[in-house]
Amino acid sequence: MTEGLTFSDPRLAELDGFRVTLDAANERADIVLDRPPYNVISMEARDQLRLVFEALDEDDRVRIIVLSGAGEHFSSGGNIKGFLEATPEHVSKLAWNVAAPARCTKPVIAANRGFTFGVGFELSLACDFRIVSETCRYALPEQKLGQIPGSGGSARLQKIVGVTRTKDIVMRSKRIAGQQALDWGIATECVPDADLEQVVSDLVTELRGFSPMAQRTAKKLLNDTEDALLTTAIELEGLNYSRLRQSDDFREGVEAFHEKRKPQFTGR
Repeated sequence: MTEGLTFSDPRLAELDGFRVTLDAANERADIVLDRPPYNVISMEARDQLRLVFEALDEDDRVRIIVLSGAGEHFSSGGNIKGFLEATPEHVSKLAWNVAAPARCTKPVIAANRGFTFGVGFELSLACDFRIVSETCRYALPEQKLGQIPGSGGSARLQKIVGVTRTKDIVMRSKRIAGQQALDWGIATECVPDADLEQVVSDLVTELRGFSPMAQRTAKKLLNDTEDALLTTAIELEGLNYSRLRQSDDFREGVEAFHEKRKPQFTGR
């Protein structure tokens, strides 16, 4: 289901287990996993989610994308039986599909509550911000199936928490509560369950106040330099800083600062 949006790709004519809505007034798009009660993510949905992220990235009405789950849980993970039915070619594309939030040039916020397991956790790890409720439980339970995470989960997690904690989570299929996820640097913020939507909305409003160009640049720079040498990262940072100095948004930001007013950024 889509509200306020029309996708040209025929593969998105009927969405499998999720819906997409547009709040044009707030430049916000919501992708809501909606297959009650646990929002299991099918193989087809992974393909469609990638296509939706790509379409929203090209939509000028959208500044911020929020990924959430309907009900008490974000997602208990993937359709287990689907792994045995999928072709090797299809399975080989899973990590590329799940990485769509990271490739998206716009800020992506994951709102996590309840079970956030398997591919649900992996999708969230590919987002820029993870706002979790106190009910959130992160897990990569693939060891219980005789498998390992296959869509970037262990790799992304190791970058965040290090190899020791990643082994503890992956090799024991350990569940991590929301507050612990915050303490370990996995979550951006942990809030009472009743406050989750409001905190996410406040973050959307905050992010909309910055220059779209500066945010796109910051996201790409941080993603591109995650594995870089410090000297390389500093060089790339300087080059991007120099490029932004030529932008209209930077000039507007400086002028607004001196005039003690709120800047009106245009993304140019």
